Amino acid sequence: MDITDEINKIIGKPESSTLEYKAVLPPSKTLAQLMSAFANSEGGYIILGVSDNLEINGLSEDFHANTITHKALDLLSPQPIVIYQYISQKGKKLYVIKIEKSNTPVAIEGKIYKRIGDSVKLINPIEVQFKTNGYSRVKDINIHLESYKNIATNAKIKLIEHYQSVLKITDDLGLLLYPEKPQLPTNNQEGKILTRILFSSLVDNFETYLSDLLYEIFLANPTTLKSAQQVTIEEVLNCSDLQEFVKYWAKQKIGKLQKGSVKGFIKDNKQISDLNILDINKQTEIEKILQIRHLYSHRNGIVDEKFLQYHAGLYTLNAEHQMPISEVCDKLLYLTETIEQLDTAAINKYNLATITQ
Repeated sequence: MDITDEINKIIGKPESSTLEYKAVLPPSKTLAQLMSAFANSEGGYIILGVSDNLEINGLSEDFHANTITHKALDLLSPQPIVIYQYISQKGKKLYVIKIEKSNTPVAIEGKIYKRIGDSVKLINPIEVQFKTNGYSRVKDINIHLESYKNIATNAKIKLIEHYQSVLKITDDLGLLLYPEKPQLPTNNQEGKILTRILFSSLVDNFETYLSDLLYEIFLANPTTLKSAQQVTIEEVLNCSDLQEFVKYWAKQKIGKLQKGSVKGFIKDNKQISDLNILDINKQTEIEKILQIRHLYSHRNGIVDEKFLQYHAGLYTLNAEHQMPISEVCDKLLYLTETIEQLDTAAINKYNLATITQ
């Protein structure tokens, strides 16, 4: 079924309860969220290759939108009835998706979205309950994180939800993590191990966010992926399609960051350095955080000589590094605020697709 005539009648109209424009190809999860919202409302159209100001820029042909659409549909349960195709408009190639109204709620990962006006709203949010007598700051930080979901890339939503799960664990296991008070490191051995695991997961997911953000930038702006760096045939063949390869390549880009070299990561990734967020002070602070993660993940928290290079005069060689939960919360907030700045800058610079919660 060809829907070109339908699109010709509606293109140029402002976004509404039945019409959404995206300037670039979004990740499959973002697309699935939009499909869910339209299917749970009155149905509608998603047109890719048109900016919010209704300028027809066309969609890059470096990636096949059909593949992303198929992956988005696989995330939905049940799958709504959709029609999708490429069309030409003013000499530009656009990609359009028509979603029919569903008689049953269409969910993505258990979440149900609805189209209200020109916005997408989550209609079945899961509210996290915190202890009334727990560390009150944990609940306050959770509220703060929730506010960061208003306008966000899929990469940021994914990270915030992980950080919120860390806060929930912190609240549930307070007797192990801060038996005396949150400002003091725990003396409980299980609590020490758990603190190290929780902190390491914060840093690991910060790195994952950067990888996911690069993927979204590459997907939206394929020209930013092009470089003189060579890849092997094996690397290409190990991926099922081009989108999977781009995600794989984005993960390779954080190799230097995982080794503790923030400056090396910034130098190698112009897409991130051009955002002008990670200045020298932030790079230094993040490198210190990475070195703590290194101790916790590989040295059981025992201070080594490399760690002392970043934290000179503060610790003793071969001593045990301990961190109170209050400081873990400080680091969580620092990383989250850095991500908020990166995400906002990337959305504006690369016109990335956003989702809401």
